[in-house]
Amino acid sequence: MKTSIPFLRRFQTKVTMVIIVSLLFAGAMSNFLIYRYTLRLQFNDLRNKLMIIAQTASLMVDADTLMRIPLNREGMETPEYKAIAEKLEQIKRVNPPIKYAYTLTKTEEEGIWQFIVDIAPYIEKIKGNGVTSYPGDKYKAWRFPEMLKAYNGASADKKLERDEWGVTLSGYAPIRDKDGKAVAVLGVDVTADTVYRIEQAVRTRSLLVLLLGIMVSFVLGMFISGRITKPIHKLVEGTRHIAEGDLQYEVKVKSSNEIGELAKSFNQMAKSLFESKKKLLDFFYCTVQSFVRILEAKDTYTRGHSERVAEYAQQIAVAMQLPPERVKLVKDTALLHDIGKLAIHEHILNKPEKLTDAEWEIVRKHPEIGEEILKPVVLTEEMLAIVRNHHERYDSTGYPDKISGKNINILAAVVTVADAYDAMTSPRAYRWALSKEHAIGELKKNSGTQFHPKVVEAFLKVLEEDDTS
Repeated sequence: MKTSIPFLRRFQTKVTMVIIVSLLFAGAMSNFLIYRYTLRLQFNDLRNKLMIIAQTASLMVDADTLMRIPLNREGMETPEYKAIAEKLEQIKRVNPPIKYAYTLTKTEEEGIWQFIVDIAPYIEKIKGNGVTSYPGDKYKAWRFPEMLKAYNGASADKKLERDEWGVTLSGYAPIRDKDGKAVAVLGVDVTADTVYRIEQAVRTRSLLVLLLGIMVSFVLGMFISGRITKPIHKLVEGTRHIAEGDLQYEVKVKSSNEIGELAKSFNQMAKSLFESKKKLLDFFYCTVQSFVRILEAKDTYTRGHSERVAEYAQQIAVAMQLPPERVKLVKDTALLHDIGKLAIHEHILNKPEKLTDAEWEIVRKHPEIGEEILKPVVLTEEMLAIVRNHHERYDSTGYPDKISGKNINILAAVVTVADAYDAMTSPRAYRWALSKEHAIGELKKNSGTQFHPKVVEAFLKVLEEDDTS
């Protein structure tokens, strides 16, 4: 029950009261009570460690990669399965007491889950010892209440549990996608032998506590100090993340005392900074788009060019089955790909006659200028690379860096094809617009020289589907 007296709610008061009570009762503690208390303490500490390991490990697992694994026996042969299995094996190496590490997801049947990746069978398969579970194999999760809670947050078994793999103690944590939705659960197990070894160690320590007596208060003080420093360490870790620019990092301290209030204020500050940064970036992005529209509005022949290039780039990226976040990235960046032309005089951009060599040199600088315009803003390196390299060629004769082949950022190659197609099919001051068939012919002709072959292939599919529809 929460007290209404502010003094009694102070953290310092609570610590003082615990120490005084422990000193008063230290002499009355029997060997049995010490043993039971210490055993429970160690058991809870093990549960906490399992939850921490599971929570930390779940952050190492990419939800999108995990959910792409086919839930059948062939799923073990996919690169995604092997990548997740390597992550789980790394977790085991870092935490030697862990016997098993695995991932599960819900099925449509209540209380029945299914395996996605189980590290033990994967290792046994490599060693030729056979397999005990495959992706899609069903598991009776209803037997373990703490496992069922794991979709909402980290949890651990409150007692040793038995299943097909023996007697174990398990910790669980949700695996969340980029939207924060729990899509699977990561579990880590220690065997009963590990728990029994801990129990034996506690028994030995209880004998020492009985002999030393007064040292019980010291041990309790050490425990209390550990509980104090743990949330402080979390705050320090949170400060480091904020300093590195990770404004979405959240410090998780479940407490109603001063440290809990500090953690709450810290999270509110980080959230406010993130929202402010996002609004600033959105404002800058809209401003830059306005500049691009102003630039295009000066030339009736290029009006709407950036929007069309962005739409083509999005369609190509979808056809290439790129992740949704990369599809959005290439579309947003395509809207800004010609921002560098703001620094080029209108008489060059709108010149109806053939440009001189000197004028071409000026025009060729617009990707570098665009990168310099955007660089002061906190944009990703990939966005800057797309703006800088959207005139690079597959055969390394492009500009400004003469990058070749697979060294060109694939999203930059997407914008290159989209840009070229719109330029060919749009009228210019110096020529009529090419027909769609003629432009497609140019894409095919220059695939592997000017354009990335895979990008051209994907775009041709998009254009073909447009014709069909």
